[in-house]
Amino acid sequence: MVHRLFKPLKSRSFFIFGPRGVGKSTWIRTSFDESQILYLNFLDPEVFENYLLNPKLLNQVLELPENKNKIIVIDEIQRVPEILNIVHNEISLNKKIFVLTGSSARKLKQKGVNLLAGRASVYYLHVFSMFELKDDFELSKALERGLLPEAYESESYEAASEYLKSYVYTYIEKEIQQEQWVKKLEPFRRFLQIAAQSNTKIINKSKIAKQVGVEASTVENYFEILEETMLGFRLPGFSTSIRKQVMLSEKFYFFDTGVARAIEKTLTIPMIIHTSYYGILFENFIVCEIRKMIEYERLEWQLSYLQTKANHEIDLVIQLPTKKLILIEIKSTERIDDEHIYSMLKLGPDLDLQFKTEKFIISQDKTEKIVEGVRCLHYKNLFKIKE
Repeated sequence: MVHRLFKPLKSRSFFIFGPRGVGKSTWIRTSFDESQILYLNFLDPEVFENYLLNPKLLNQVLELPENKNKIIVIDEIQRVPEILNIVHNEISLNKKIFVLTGSSARKLKQKGVNLLAGRASVYYLHVFSMFELKDDFELSKALERGLLPEAYESESYEAASEYLKSYVYTYIEKEIQQEQWVKKLEPFRRFLQIAAQSNTKIINKSKIAKQVGVEASTVENYFEILEETMLGFRLPGFSTSIRKQVMLSEKFYFFDTGVARAIEKTLTIPMIIHTSYYGILFENFIVCEIRKMIEYERLEWQLSYLQTKANHEIDLVIQLPTKKLILIEIKSTERIDDEHIYSMLKLGPDLDLQFKTEKFIISQDKTEKIVEGVRCLHYKNLFKIKE
């Protein structure tokens, strides 16, 4: 049993958002005694239909004496967004505690739901973290099949691959087609594969639009769908000006390397260190690990990247509430040398004039050292960036 780092405050109502398959239901089953909760699963067709047709059924069920002091768990709340009005009243008037899970914020957004106006905390559960797996973590395995629990724990790579292919098919067919979020499915299928090929890279919406055969505004909508169904996230370009930052091109990262490989149809490509493909997956993995750390520890860190017109780039810029910057370069190499800190040395001095900065390179080099002011960390010591 993997001990999750996810630790929401249980004394008040909360949402748990996260992609399908990350373990939201498992976390609930292991975190609450069965006698403590009233569990409503909106993936169950009968339960879903009953509450979709009559959201007020929740009021009637909660009137039962045996449910008086129970925590109410509603799985996949976005399937019946109207029920949040009932939940809101039950929290406000009757001090009920709800645990509400969701794998998509899009339907809630479309219905204009305000996530209970602050009456419930919002948390995110991610795929496994290397810090959760501890001695069971294998980097090559994580890059190859990703960290979705069922994929990572599959007995064979073949079984993991089949699961990932099914995961992508289910996402396209059930999430996208069933909810009718796109007018035509085929352009979205083409977009998905191109988005996977653009994983960790700067987004060129006009170029993608030409490749897919749609308008640039449609491509923007497609990226919004990926974000709102929690399959990925965008990183803005760093600028000291908010206006300029909004205008800069963004980078896109999938939430899991295994899912990205399944979408790109590259599950058969072997993991070979020192290749650019391996480096892309390693960067994807590290950025996602940092996002998990930020979420689970409730850190108020803002993420972006920095690239100049001369193509000098810093993979990750973390801005702290104190305005301090943490600059991170991500290299999959097993040995850091001078060439790996080139961009940091080019861009760092200008940032040092405006901010207090700390500079890191995260790699597979097991020798921790400082090279010209840049601290080199092995990826398993990633947590040291917040010390």
